[in-house]
Amino acid sequence: MIKVESVTDEIFRCTAKEGNYFARITNYKSFDEQLEEVKYTDFLYKEGLGVSPTISSINDKVVERITLENNEILTVLYKSAPGEHLPRNEWNADVLKELGRQIGKLHRLSKKFEEVHPITFINDWHDNKEYNFLKYIPIEETRIREIAKEVLSSIKTIPKNNANYGLLHGDLWLENILVDKGLALTMVDFQDCEKNFYIFDLAVPIYSALEYSFVGGGNIIEYGNSITKAIVEGYQEENVLSSEMLEKLHLFIKLKEVFEYNLMHMYWDKEKLTEDQIRIMNHFRMRIEFNHSILMGSNLI
Repeated sequence: MIKVESVTDEIFRCTAKEGNYFARITNYKSFDEQLEEVKYTDFLYKEGLGVSPTISSINDKVVERITLENNEILTVLYKSAPGEHLPRNEWNADVLKELGRQIGKLHRLSKKFEEVHPITFINDWHDNKEYNFLKYIPIEETRIREIAKEVLSSIKTIPKNNANYGLLHGDLWLENILVDKGLALTMVDFQDCEKNFYIFDLAVPIYSALEYSFVGGGNIIEYGNSITKAIVEGYQEENVLSSEMLEKLHLFIKLKEVFEYNLMHMYWDKEKLTEDQIRIMNHFRMRIEFNHSILMGSNLI
């Protein structure tokens, strides 16, 4: 390596003569979970999906154990993905339709992967601590806890089958998607991959686009309708999406919204909240308490 620089606490950009790479150094998930995740993403890469391939260590391992200050840390090295993060105002219907198509392909390949490699270590969504809403959302926030409970119970009662439930990315907000020439997309950061209803992978980018990427120049309701229509149309070119699951899109967007609010309670220091953090929490609190949907309008599809 010629140069190594931190991108986050866990991701490091590495420059070598052969090109650019990204090292992930974290104990966020166990060795077995990370190894299963890497098998999954390498399978997707070999099947032609836009994901970053891993680089084996000199010991021929894709997940390498290293010891730092008597602590064991797990490291995975990825080849740098082509493309760039699009500016917010360029997330238009054309790009999002292609994203929908790639998510459809991802889920079709996920089914194929699970037929050959039954999932042993990667969790079902509801077993991950981030979905334990009632543990972290304060008891005095009775209305939000009520809504959180309703969302969880509603989703858990949906019948699961191979067509609607399986291994997925789990965190496809727009910063985890790189766009190259000709709308070639690469999905990165599969660290939060989980077993969930496939429609959750559609809910997250729709939520992300509405929450972070709409920059005016039009009507946000029309924008939400247009990007939802585009993502769903692209998805259906590659995979089946039943009308029954499509009708539940609002429910999964609400799951994502409560999930994000729960993360604030999990990871923000309540004794040292910044003005921006207070503003964001209050914004979420009001929207959830009044049951306002981030995706409005009745004729979405």
